[in-house]
Amino acid sequence: MNEPVAPLEPPPCITGPTVEPPQRSPLLAVSRGPNGLRAGWCLLIFFLILATLSRIEISTLRAIGHRYPANKFMAQGLGWWMTHTKVSVLILVLIAGRIMAWIEGRRVADYGLPLRRAFRGEFWQGVAIGFTAITVLLCAMHAIGIFSFGTIGPHGAQMWKYALLSGAAFLFVGFFEEFFFRGYVQFTLTTSIGFWPAALLTSALFGYAHHGNAGETLVGTFSAGAAGFLFCLLLRRTGNLWMPVGFHAAWDWGETYFYGVPDSGGVASRHLFNGTFAGPPWLTGGTVGPEGSWLCLLLLAALYVIVAICLRQARYPDPIALDATGSHLMPLKTSL
Repeated sequence: MNEPVAPLEPPPCITGPTVEPPQRSPLLAVSRGPNGLRAGWCLLIFFLILATLSRIEISTLRAIGHRYPANKFMAQGLGWWMTHTKVSVLILVLIAGRIMAWIEGRRVADYGLPLRRAFRGEFWQGVAIGFTAITVLLCAMHAIGIFSFGTIGPHGAQMWKYALLSGAAFLFVGFFEEFFFRGYVQFTLTTSIGFWPAALLTSALFGYAHHGNAGETLVGTFSAGAAGFLFCLLLRRTGNLWMPVGFHAAWDWGETYFYGVPDSGGVASRHLFNGTFAGPPWLTGGTVGPEGSWLCLLLLAALYVIVAICLRQARYPDPIALDATGSHLMPLKTSL
């Protein structure tokens, strides 16, 4: 008879010394999260850099006796003063963003303005959408009898001069406001609280930034915030800020120069058409201009739906851009 085979016993477990995971220092735990330096610290450093750069600029200009030609050009409503101011603050914001990119191990392009996409199809699509949107709004107001396009003001060389000056000025407005609110700040908040909560917060800040404009109203402030949220949606669906920049610049240019109506309470004295309103402020926008009208909110709601239908895929933020190790920079160290 065959003997029963005894079951094999498992080999004895060889245990070694227990290795405990390294403990993070309290300072490291407070300062760094899964996406690198925590958003609160990043924003604090960003604003401190901006404040320092602004102080340096102001001190330098005073030292060389520089004076803004405000009386001459602000009397014209737009021109070199506005362009100079917007270029100045845009440069400061871009420098601060470049410093933060170095600190965080990222690229400036990760914050929404890749140079390789500059002034390509998305930008011009934004220009077309922005100018068409303000045109549709004013045509609707004209159709119901509360807006008149009026007569054409400057002619010939003057017309082209102010068209180009205002176009340059509002292009820099679009660059500055988009990179500041929906560039670095939006990206940094996204790493902490997610895209849509960050979009709500930056849009609220964008609307509030318009609150101090002369002639601004509560509806106008809300409309500015709603427009900011639309720009966030465009950022989400296109992957960068070039379409919002084009939209923003074309809307402001069409509103201020081409049609000659108030823009967030501001009025230019040099414009193509001499548009006028006649009707209740809740329809015309009153002192704010078209942005203070409830019709503008309806237009923005329609644009939300159109963008959501036409651009379905989320392209922002790029998961690679969230890499805080800087490994994605190795083959492109000098690229933006």
